[in-house]
Amino acid sequence: MNKAELVEAIQNNLGKDATKRLAEDALSAVLTSITEGVKKDGKVQLIGFGTFEVKTRAARKGRNPKTGEEMQIKASKTVGFKASSSLKGSL
Repeated sequence: MNKAELVEAIQNNLGKDATKRLAEDALSAVLTSITEGVKKDGKVQLIGFGTFEVKTRAARKGRNPKTGEEMQIKASKTVGFKASSSLKGSL
């Protein structure tokens, strides 16, 4: 499912009076709120769905796939998602 299909699904779930623009605005608001929550608190937990959390990756050594030369990869941050048990159970 891509973003356009998700907007259409949201529109269908909101009912016949919902416009595509309303569904797109709703999706945008949710994604923006999750982004801001992760930036501010480091974690956003949606009961029954899952948890978005900032994870840190340690610095490590890697290899350049083109040359095979060893290189240092810097430490970084990323966002991880852990699905809730109820979401896992529904699959």
